[in-house]
Amino acid sequence: MKPQTRWRRPILLALITFAAVGSFGLTRSSHAADTTTPPNIVMLISDDQAWGDYSFMGHDAIQTPNLDRLAKQSVLFRRGYVPTALCRPSLLTLINGRYASQHGVTGNDPSPKYSKPGTPENDQQRAQLISYLDRFPTVPQILGGDGYLSMQSGKWWEGNYKHGGFTHGMTRGFPQPGGRHGDDGLKIGRAGMKPVTEFIDMAVEEKKPFYLWYAPFLPHTPHNPPKRLLDKYTQAGRPASVAKYYAMCDWFDETCGQVIDHLDAKGLRENTLIVYVTDNGWIQDPNSSKYAARSKQTPYEGGIRTPIMFSWPGKLKPADREELCSSLDIVPTVLAAAGAEVPADLPGLNLMPGMTSGEKIDRQRIFGESFAHDIADIENPEASLLYRWCIEGRWKLLLTYDGEVNRYQTTHPRTERRPQLFDLIADPAEEKNLAAENPAVVKRLADAIEAWYPVTQRKTQTTF
Repeated sequence: MKPQTRWRRPILLALITFAAVGSFGLTRSSHAADTTTPPNIVMLISDDQAWGDYSFMGHDAIQTPNLDRLAKQSVLFRRGYVPTALCRPSLLTLINGRYASQHGVTGNDPSPKYSKPGTPENDQQRAQLISYLDRFPTVPQILGGDGYLSMQSGKWWEGNYKHGGFTHGMTRGFPQPGGRHGDDGLKIGRAGMKPVTEFIDMAVEEKKPFYLWYAPFLPHTPHNPPKRLLDKYTQAGRPASVAKYYAMCDWFDETCGQVIDHLDAKGLRENTLIVYVTDNGWIQDPNSSKYAARSKQTPYEGGIRTPIMFSWPGKLKPADREELCSSLDIVPTVLAAAGAEVPADLPGLNLMPGMTSGEKIDRQRIFGESFAHDIADIENPEASLLYRWCIEGRWKLLLTYDGEVNRYQTTHPRTERRPQLFDLIADPAEEKNLAAENPAVVKRLADAIEAWYPVTQRKTQTTF
């Protein structure tokens, strides 16, 4: 049966109401950075890259010299995570600091099972999803109130870049041709860096602090790297699909180096906070151009784990931190670094106090959730809920739910419906389920997941 849907508004298409920052009740952070010159903020966001696929994370083949250099200049969290392993909800979390179950965009598209793409009903659903951006203030909206210029480049799903509060950008957005997830913005990196460098130059000329969203379609498919890079990774015994993916990671790294080098050339690096994260993971299938099991879209480490780093030479002393970090922490941290107003109810932590003092970050657990790529009911996140998880120290508990998948059935086989408990330190590949031997740990973490927010419609098992 089709989930209940209620279309109470006309098709929005090109006209989507822009939210006003002043209506969200923001409060000035008590941990704002002590600086008379607000820092520039640069977001470097890779697209479909596994957490270990960098030389600074120990990969034995992939070369990432620019990100290696950045890691040495950063407060680096090797155990970083995104709460949702799918690009659209993950990217929206990076712009407003909320879980997918809060901001409402749980998947990439309305389910074609219930409305055929290109029909008025499907267009209405897409427009309604884009309108959910208005529920919470975005980083560009907040920083804009403090005089920041901002630019969107790369992936952007939520309509025109102006809808996100950016003063400058590349994506025309839905309903324009190719507007599903970036249109013109997807050219950045693959077709050069000129829009980014021109924006930086313009901000310098106007003597304005800036926020840069660099979320290129890299190393995302199509895996079509330049020959000079592919040749580096082509060798006997290595599948062509793997060599292409490795070269794409190298290509992304190269473009990040171009951004950083331009900041250096402009004398901006000392007072620029660079944040690195990936939107979700990817494990290359050696036999095809697709992703392997337990990677993209899934709540396993191959889907949700990412290094997260914060580099601000004038403020932060480089460090290799052992604590857990969530991409939810990025929004409150960058707003605090800028001395901007921070929404009081953000679920992530402002990491600035801990990063500047070097003291251990006071957090016991982080949480995450997985939903289907195809949204069964855009007004009911539970309809597509597949997993929720909690990580506490070495332990990770994964609970499986009975939400609707539609497409990508093979990505989410859900053959194990009982709780899955992994020791991530001893078993980072999550090969051994320890739930049967550790019922007390399972109960503690399952209770924590339920306390996080209650699920009323979906079913799960909390005992092995």
